[in-house]
Amino acid sequence: MIRSATFAAALVGMALSATTLPGLAAQTQPDAKMPDTKTPDLSRPALLDRLFGLLHGTHNADQAKLIEAAIWKAWSHSGSPSADLLLVQAVAAMKAQAYPTAIAILDTVIEMKPDFAEAWNKRATVYFLMREFDHSLADIDQVLKLEPRHFGALAGRGMIYQELGKKREALKAYRRALSIYPEMPGPRRAVKELAPEVEQAI
Repeated sequence: MIRSATFAAALVGMALSATTLPGLAAQTQPDAKMPDTKTPDLSRPALLDRLFGLLHGTHNADQAKLIEAAIWKAWSHSGSPSADLLLVQAVAAMKAQAYPTAIAILDTVIEMKPDFAEAWNKRATVYFLMREFDHSLADIDQVLKLEPRHFGALAGRGMIYQELGKKREALKAYRRALSIYPEMPGPRRAVKELAPEVEQAI
């Protein structure tokens, strides 16, 4: 069985990520052609498209982590300074395990910016930590409506299904995450462990 506690900790760490990415382009291999995240004429959707192209194309795990971090950074900005500040406060509450407070803050963010996928993802993460899996899955569905490439939400869905004993559904979610982020460590381990058992049962 996958070490779900370790995988969960890694996923929560990603969801809490607020990386500033100093010197990102300089650390990346030359052939990656990492775009400058501060390029003024590059829109957020265009930046994400380029980053996801790089993420899908790289087979270098270290390089993939840099690209992943840039994607999380882009996801963390809603376009509203107020909503972004509240998101930071919600993350702080989550880290302090003040889960009801985090939920209340995220409810406000979602009301302000219902199209802000990362607010839904953070709330899904809090619900996951509270083991309120139905609520977490509902929020994950909303994340994926807004950002179908959200590998963190897909990995979270896989973890929840695995916790619920729905191994086939978990495997499907993990594989979908890997179709976007092939070097994502948790889903790679999960697929390796789950696939023989699930596919043998067919």
